[in-house]
Amino acid sequence: MSTGSAANCSSRDLPEPCSGPGWRVRLLEGQLVLFLSGDWNSRNDVPMTRAPSSLLENSHLREIQFDSTNLIRWDSSLLVFLWSLREASRQRHIVFDPSGLPATACRLLALLPTESQTPVATLRRVGIIEGLGEWTIAKWTALAALANLVGEAALRALPVLRGKASMRAADLLTLCRDASAAALPTVALVNTLIGAVVAFVGGIQLRRLGAESYVSNLVGVTEVREMAPLVTAIVMSGRTGSSYAAELAAMQGSEEIDALRALGIPLFDYLILPRVAALTVMMPLLYPYAATLGVLGGFGVAVNITNISTGAFMAHLRDAVTMPDILLGVTKSVAFGSWIAIASCQIGINAGRSATDVGRAATMAAVTGIVGVIALDALFDVCANAIGI
Repeated sequence: MSTGSAANCSSRDLPEPCSGPGWRVRLLEGQLVLFLSGDWNSRNDVPMTRAPSSLLENSHLREIQFDSTNLIRWDSSLLVFLWSLREASRQRHIVFDPSGLPATACRLLALLPTESQTPVATLRRVGIIEGLGEWTIAKWTALAALANLVGEAALRALPVLRGKASMRAADLLTLCRDASAAALPTVALVNTLIGAVVAFVGGIQLRRLGAESYVSNLVGVTEVREMAPLVTAIVMSGRTGSSYAAELAAMQGSEEIDALRALGIPLFDYLILPRVAALTVMMPLLYPYAATLGVLGGFGVAVNITNISTGAFMAHLRDAVTMPDILLGVTKSVAFGSWIAIASCQIGINAGRSATDVGRAATMAAVTGIVGVIALDALFDVCANAIGI
């Protein structure tokens, strides 16, 4: 019989209770029995964090068992001791029998992993075919989620028009202001400069052909059909779309969205529908404002660099711009606004929970909105040309 202690427990024969943590061992025919006694808790200042290797030095040792009859109280300090003893036994191929321990200690010890189970960081090599497949699946899943959101927005359009949508009016008014009045300076500046550039470049080229009087036709048709809705949508994508994505991503990170789900509040009605409705309604209102400023910007440049008069410019402009051109611009604005809002909300609602994901969601929303707007514009032009507009 040999003894060991962390609190100077002493006895000669059978183990007896003591206030401090201690142990005694008995070795018989390759079987070691460890008698645990006392209080094995941190308040008793347990100094050992690992079992002493001297317990397992016997070369004939085949199994280790326990007797916890005199164990009074214990906490994690005992588990650390047992875990280190189990790992040392495993390395020496000694059977570790925890049946003599308290049932709770056995269950907790079983939850502790062995050192061999510690995960090792390895870089997984992904082949070209596997990488292409993962990318395809991820994009298809994102496209399916976006299509689902588009369908839900289309189904909720009629209740919104009837005023029966379950969304807060205060949120809708705030979003409408942010997507209209707050955006007027940026929209005005960009469209005025674009109109001026179109008039400048077009006027120089038409002067070489002796047709500089048609610069008003070029400015009018370009602004009304193409540049006003397209440039305004690009501005709103970078300004408002990225803001929507960042807001929803921040809510995802702060677990506000999880709280709304737990309370049974429909996320689409509370978060997505007001943003889609605000941008879809405000974009057609921004369109005539942008088109007018674009034409004025082109008018100022055309009158100064060409020999065209104000009256001639207005006359040619009136003949060039028709009602189908204006209706096409309005239709584009509605489609662009809906696309920007839906894509941005989809990206924001599915963003990660870290601070980095907020910036990533804002960037992705701006890029996705701009690329989608340009693609939609090309599709509208092809369709308009096919029906003769």
